[in-house]
Amino acid sequence: MERDDLFVNDSYALNAHHSEEEGVKIRKNIVKVTLILTLITAIEIFAGIKFGKGTYGGTDTWEMIKLFYILLTVVKAGYIVMIFMHLGEERRNFKMIILLPYIAFILYLVFICLTEAASVLEAAGAMF
Repeated sequence: MERDDLFVNDSYALNAHHSEEEGVKIRKNIVKVTLILTLITAIEIFAGIKFGKGTYGGTDTWEMIKLFYILLTVVKAGYIVMIFMHLGEERRNFKMIILLPYIAFILYLVFICLTEAASVLEAAGAMF
């Protein structure tokens, strides 16, 4: 049985010739992206361990930690979009046109979640 997904004379793999320098550059970029995302994740985990709920300060501290997590999540999401959607190679204005609506929407969702949670807790406190 012959495979129909292989084109012997017109294969992309046969025409994709990269030099060793380009391969090294691509691998360095992959390692850099992995290290940056790992570092941000490690900071999130360390903050969760060090400043867990009820282990450090009062409620004001916990609110700041939650906002810190949200900020790091938005930074990671923006970095992932910049790298994996190849948006980092575009002009600054185009990047902002793509990223700002998403960031605004995420922050709006966070605002809604926090205000609804506060009103639910206030209503639950009034019941008891």
